[in-house]
Amino acid sequence: MGSTFGGLNTALTSLYAQRRGLDVTGQNIANASTEGYTRQRVVMQSQNANLVPGIYSTTSAVGSGVTVSSVERLRNTALDQRSFTEHANSAYHNERAAAYNLIEDVFGEPSDTALQGRLQDMWDGWNSVAANPDKAAPKAALLEQATTVAATLNDASASLNNQYQSTRLGLDTYVKDVNKAADAIAKLNKEIVVATAAGLQANELQDQRGMQMLKLAELTGATATELPNGAISVYVGSAPLVSEFNTRQIEIAPGSALRLEDLDPDGADLDVNLRWTDTEAPVAAGGTIGANMELLAADGTLDAMVKRLNTVATKLATDINARTQGGTDVNGDVHDPAYGADGTPGVAFFVSGNGLPLSAANITVNSAVNATTLAVSSGDPLGVNTPTKILDGTVADSISDLSTSRTGADAEYQQLIGDLGVSAQSSMRRRDIQNAVTDQVDAARDSESGVNLDEEMTNLLTYQRGYEAASRVLTTIDSMLDQLINRTGLVGR
Repeated sequence: MGSTFGGLNTALTSLYAQRRGLDVTGQNIANASTEGYTRQRVVMQSQNANLVPGIYSTTSAVGSGVTVSSVERLRNTALDQRSFTEHANSAYHNERAAAYNLIEDVFGEPSDTALQGRLQDMWDGWNSVAANPDKAAPKAALLEQATTVAATLNDASASLNNQYQSTRLGLDTYVKDVNKAADAIAKLNKEIVVATAAGLQANELQDQRGMQMLKLAELTGATATELPNGAISVYVGSAPLVSEFNTRQIEIAPGSALRLEDLDPDGADLDVNLRWTDTEAPVAAGGTIGANMELLAADGTLDAMVKRLNTVATKLATDINARTQGGTDVNGDVHDPAYGADGTPGVAFFVSGNGLPLSAANITVNSAVNATTLAVSSGDPLGVNTPTKILDGTVADSISDLSTSRTGADAEYQQLIGDLGVSAQSSMRRRDIQNAVTDQVDAARDSESGVNLDEEMTNLLTYQRGYEAASRVLTTIDSMLDQLINRTGLVGR
């Protein structure tokens, strides 16, 4: 049979439980806008009055109240793993799309002031010279237009190199962030395991670990496996980054390229190598770092773009030089590629500005070329070897025809821009699709783990009324005991 005073303890346990529910609800409301916070829920369990009942024992007791068995962290592990994967994919595609946007900004096509428009101005300039081979003004205008083309190629190459350098410096920062996040997860693993073993709640610690894990997933495409003791192991590719309380470090190999010029085809050691510090094995990273590695690699996105731009520059120089060095200027000097009839060396129109092999970075108009030395004709402008002066402008005319050549610099550049546009559009579409998938996964996860203020207000009222009802039970029992203790046995007094 239950004790007369047993009801007091039953009401008291209810007061404790309802107050714990109020505390947890308040914690949820306080963190409704906290990034990474997971909604918590009090799990109550009724207490049995007969802890060790006998086989033939009987009792009229109905229980001994309620207890809070745990405070659950409302998290769906499957959605968490899916979220890590989708966030890694989003980070990868966002980084690629951003890189292509920057590359498109370098070229700025289509535009009247971009390289295509300036090439067309130069071809028109050659056409004007062909129509007026004896006049200096069209030649001066042509030289200025050609100088602008060379400067545009120089600027485009420099901008791509700057993008490479900024991406390379960013990669150093990302590597440090990965190592820092890995150390934080290992530390949190230890705290969570100790707290769990001691019977304490570690929900907030798990939230902090989840944020660090999401950061690693976005940076490297990392995945996680939960261990029975509450810790997690983190993997990049198939290699472990965090094993319970231990971590490994990643690094960029010393001597890796810092500029596009460092990517010498014969110097593989200059390539950007991301590796494990302990084994020096390559890191199979995804996410943001994986996208950056694609940009920075030899024959990667940026290197391939510069090589194609160099092809434009060399084709432009080769095609024009081959024609001007075979023509004659207004003084009658024959600009033979080897030596002219008068012994004068042939004068190249485009040359390298720094003595290195000609490329988009160093192409420039030869300083020896001016309105007088520009070879635009194929005849005898002085009439020395012919009865009449021949200033036909055929060389300039043949150069102007290069604008429609299917194998010339113009066609090569148009193909470059076309391929860039297709790649950029593809990367943006994949980014948009992936971001939509990630948003759906996040919405599904938030529906389970996110704080809903309407729901929390309902819980708040529930626990409030439960606390008030338990207080009323306590008051009722107190009144009954008062009647029993203070008023029973006073008959006849």
